[in-house]
Amino acid sequence: MIIGGPSAVIVASFITLYLAITHPDPAIDDYYRKGIEINKTLDAQAQAGQTDAMAPAIQARNHAQTGLKPAEQ
Repeated sequence: MIIGGPSAVIVASFITLYLAITHPDPAIDDYYRKGIEINKTLDAQAQAGQTDAMAPAIQARNHAQTGLKPAEQ
């Protein structure tokens, strides 16, 4: 009983070692460049969404600064 637990852990560690050696994880090709491209895409989408969402606030700010009403569309 005392030796059974540690021996089971040793056997399980060798099985884990065997699986790690025979089934390695694939390497990711150029992950840094792909991450930069994803960030640029997300930033562009956020800027486009922010511009549309901020349009009423920008018009109100322009009206407050110039005193002119924005053109009706």
